[in-house]
Amino acid sequence: MKVLVTGATGLIGRQVVGRLRQAKFDICVVSRQPERPSAIGEALPLPGAEAPDEAFLALMHDVTHVVHCAALNNDRDAGEAGYRAANATLTGRLAKVAAACASGRFIYLSSIRAVAGSGFSGTINEATPPAPQCAYGRSKREGEIVMLNAYASAGRSDATALRLPPVYGEGMKGNMGALLRLADSALPLPAGALAGLRSLISCETAADAVLHLLSHPGPLRPAYVAADASPVAMSEIITAFRQGFNRPPRLLPTPALPLRLAAMLLGKQASWRALTATQICDPSLLASEGWTPETDTVDRLRDLARHAARAR
Repeated sequence: MKVLVTGATGLIGRQVVGRLRQAKFDICVVSRQPERPSAIGEALPLPGAEAPDEAFLALMHDVTHVVHCAALNNDRDAGEAGYRAANATLTGRLAKVAAACASGRFIYLSSIRAVAGSGFSGTINEATPPAPQCAYGRSKREGEIVMLNAYASAGRSDATALRLPPVYGEGMKGNMGALLRLADSALPLPAGALAGLRSLISCETAADAVLHLLSHPGPLRPAYVAADASPVAMSEIITAFRQGFNRPPRLLPTPALPLRLAAMLLGKQASWRALTATQICDPSLLASEGWTPETDTVDRLRDLARHAARAR
């Protein structure tokens, strides 16, 4: 069976390709930047949102399953229209062709931002009503909808959205990359601002979830939430990274209240909520169907920093 993997040169896509090859799947690699040298092999170009239908049809030769990892994220210049084109319009067009031409499953890598904003505190599972708060989150939620509608219109239900919390791994960007760089400094940090719990997922564990969804024999639900087994405090993330860099934690015992008041005075309430929110992702549904979440998040974060230190 051949699996079409988009975004195959990205953080998660590389791991997905590796896991599927280990499982003896034939892989068709697709990337926005097919000219970039990569250890995963030659890649085909991913058509843009406005490409002709023939460009999408050409990708489906002998394809059984589709894993759509490609997405636009962490681009401050993209705007609402840019995110929508990359994460929703393109997803809908790919799903429509896949529903007509590929006999297997369609796995869309989505995000908890399709459900909740960065300032949300609470538990996120498949029953959480979607309420995205940013352009990226809205585009990912629309991508979920158009993907499921494309399959429903074809009389099929073998498509799903895999909603992920922040992903860590070698080459990570965004907030996790910023935290890694911050931990590699000697800057003291206020512990009171770092008490919120966060669910994370390693890129390898996310790839395992994709393999599970392609392989398990039961029917697919419209969406799944994946995460490591236990959430970790922001202070634990910084401490683990600093241990990996062989640095002291340097967390000052500053209480949260004066920091919160300072944020209010500076008009930074939203940033404060995003920094201190407790967001717990519940992967119970996926685990009940046989998937095993990562249990050693702190050790994995520590090892990630060690590897970054050796690579300098």
